[in-house]
Amino acid sequence: MNALAQDLIHDLKASVRTIPDYPKPGIMFRDITTLLGDPRSFRRAIDELVHPWAGSKIDKVAGIEARGFIIGGAIAHQVSSGFVPIRKKGKLPHACVSMSYALEYGTDIIEMHVDAITPGERVILVDDLIATGGTAEGAVKLLRQTGAEVVAACFIIDLPDLGGAAKIRSMGVPVRTLMEFGGH
Repeated sequence: MNALAQDLIHDLKASVRTIPDYPKPGIMFRDITTLLGDPRSFRRAIDELVHPWAGSKIDKVAGIEARGFIIGGAIAHQVSSGFVPIRKKGKLPHACVSMSYALEYGTDIIEMHVDAITPGERVILVDDLIATGGTAEGAVKLLRQTGAEVVAACFIIDLPDLGGAAKIRSMGVPVRTLMEFGGH
């Protein structure tokens, strides 16, 4: 890794606030609202996430509720594509397709509008952080169910100890992250 890349990662990591014992004891919550609130860090993060696809044909960016909407909207703007929100069940007003996904204890359902993706469209999936990968895995399956070609999954933060990025890669989807934090 060159010095410029190391400086980027250091600067971006420094812009992420860590909140101990949230939402429960033993969890180190990685809060990107501080990164989003800093114009330089936010711009650098979006530019770095977009970099591999500059000049490529990307039809849609799909963002996972809710921070994935912020990041995904900015990425969609940068690559001149449409944006597709992936939300929890019952939050979208039009006919939807849905996918169940595993949580630590149980399951949940995500949805997107049935007409959000045209079969064959090239889609990048986006969220702020990947931990266990359950939601991202469900989102990849949901996108593929509608005929999307999932070109990549992008996250600002990876928690590699929890295995989510590896899970998405095992589905044949390249994963781009900007920084890692150990633990959960």
